[in-house]
Order: sequence, then C-alpha cells, then structure tokens
Amino acid sequence: MNIIMRLLGLMFCIILTASACAQQPNIPVSNSNQSYEYQLVTKGVDIPWGMAWLTKEDILVSDRKGELRIISNGKLLSQKITGLPALRAQGQGGLLDVVVDPNYAQNHLIYFSYSGLEGEGEGAHTSVMRAKLQNFKLSEQTVIFGGGLNSTKGQHFGSRLSFDKQGYLYISNGDRGNRDVNPQRLDRNAGKIHRINSDGSIPKDNPFVKQQNAHPTIYSYGHRNPQGMAMHPLTGDIWTHEHGPKGGDEVNIIQLGANYGWPVISYGVNYSGTSFTDLTEKEGMQQPAWYWVPSIAPSGMTFVTSDIYPDLKGKVLVGSLKFAYVVALELDGNKVLSQETLFPGIGRVRNVKQGADGYIYVATDGGGIFKIVSKT
Repeated sequence: MNIIMRLLGLMFCIILTASACAQQPNIPVSNSNQSYEYQLVTKGVDIPWGMAWLTKEDILVSDRKGELRIISNGKLLSQKITGLPALRAQGQGGLLDVVVDPNYAQNHLIYFSYSGLEGEGEGAHTSVMRAKLQNFKLSEQTVIFGGGLNSTKGQHFGSRLSFDKQGYLYISNGDRGNRDVNPQRLDRNAGKIHRINSDGSIPKDNPFVKQQNAHPTIYSYGHRNPQGMAMHPLTGDIWTHEHGPKGGDEVNIIQLGANYGWPVISYGVNYSGTSFTDLTEKEGMQQPAWYWVPSIAPSGMTFVTSDIYPDLKGKVLVGSLKFAYVVALELDGNKVLSQETLFPGIGRVRNVKQGADGYIYVATDGGGIFKIVSKT
C-alpha cells in the first residue's frame, strides 16, 4: 500500500507542473508575479560554489575548479588568491563553500571546504581549512576538519558551511555515493552534519562525544547530499536542504543528535525508477520540513531579512539547478506554508545569498552572478 501511495503521489506531482510538489498536496505551488528582476554583476566564474562578503563592496567567491576570486564594486578582479591547498577538482568535487569569520574585520580569517587529499587511500574527502586572507594571499593555513576515508567517487561532497549565533561552525558532508554504509554509521564522517569550534576543536556538548566508535564532530546523521545550509535569523536554528535521488529533495531543521533517515526512509526512488525503500517515515527518524517530488536539485540557501525586499522578507530562498529558478518558501515559525518560483530561466542556480549590502545575489553555473533589484 505504501508503494502504491508513493507512486500516486509521484504521478500527482508530474501532473501539477514542472514546479516542485509540496509536502502536503493541498498546499499551493505558484509562480509569482514578481516585483523584482535580476541584473548581471559579473561573469568569469565557471561554477561559483560559495559567496562570502569581506565588506559591503567586496565578495569572496569560490570557483569549483580551484580558484578563489574577489568581486569588488561589481567587478571581478583579475588577481587570484594564492595559498590554496591541493584538492581534487573532479565531478562534484573541487573548491566548494566559503565563509568569513564572525570577527573577520579584526582577524581576517576565512573558512573554506574542498575535496581534500589528506585522508587515507586514493581519491578525496570533504575537508575544511581555516586561513588568514590578506593582500590576495592565504597564510596560517590550518585544516580544521577532515571528512574521513578518501574515495575516488566524484559525487556527494555536501560541503556547505554556516556559523550559528554561538560561533560554532557547521559543516555538511554528503554520503560520498556510499548510500548503504556511510549515512547511518557513526564511525563514518560521510552523510552527516558536523559541528566544531572555529579552531577545529570539538564542542563538549556535541551529541556523540562520549560514545565509543563515533566521530565526536557529528551533530546529526542520515543525510544524503546537503548542498544548502543557513542559520534562521530569529531562532538561530541551522536549516539545510539536501538532494534526494529521483525525487525526495528535503529541507531539514537540524537538531542535536537527530537521525534524518537516509536511506532507510525517503520520498524518492532510484534513478532507474525502482524502489530502494518502502518507508517514508519511521520512529526515531526525522521528517523533513518540506520535500520535493520531482526533484528540483537544490543548491544554495538564504533567509531574507532585508527591507529591500518587502515581498520576500521572512522567507527562505533555495536555488534549483534542475529547473533554473529560485524557490521562495513562506514560513510560519518552523513550518513551511507554501512555495513560489522566482526568476525562471536565470540559469542553473548554484548559490543564493543575501549579501552584507542587503541585496540578494544569485550565482549560476557558467551564466554569471546576478543581483536582485526592484523592477522600475
């Protein structure tokens, strides 16, 4: 019966539109009559994975192929930042997310994730480095997180970074394509959300610090490939989204020690259309705050707090690689009420962030980085 209901739900979503299916079928899915449009800021970054603001005028951008660049006053500077570590720019791997220290103006520290080579065996794993940035050079480089055993597989690095209000650094790590082993095992780093101090040390109240054969950095587990993460500006909760397989992309509110179920429960199926689980829920496993069937291939995530966007303020924005638009989720506390699609055709959205200047920026694969402005 469960399989039949899932198939009926999938058929319903396909009939609806190419837009995503809401968690509850009676929640509206709409295309908005937009008050905003997008303007090109710059091209020249192939896969703009991460964006972080050094100042209101200067944006630090990571290019997945292994370059760290600066956009200053709307122009991509030709000089590239030196001092990056060795990494494996293959498949979904390379130079990934980047954030600045909460006290960047004083200490000039940045943090970036990448497919690092420091682990055991061939291939790469998700690593995080902290370094000081001055005059286009990195110094005092320190690896503060290593994602475990290397793998030659080129997918599911996860790899978003976010600070919370207490200054803890959260790291998303995908299952590295090893679905049936990594996500549910606490002795594996892959398929997890990790929490560390900014120097790489372990918070004493992490949930598995005292558990034998569990990695002490793990904060939650049972994740597939989280490529969006942001802190809720009011509650301070860490929100993520992650790729499902064929269907079942999820938005999750991360709780200490919680199991998010992958691959035991899922609203998706194999890419071939066959089923890998009959379960969409199970006791002891978290339900998503929202999910999509069919998949939108989400990437990037930001909460809108700026007065520049009265129609979007209070919503959370998610980029879609598959459908080349931005999804705006309307919230009531921690409950997602509805969604609308924005800026159709903008390109494969790799990241969406609200900048230090209050404007929303949308980074697309190969198409450029855009600023969202009011229609005139």
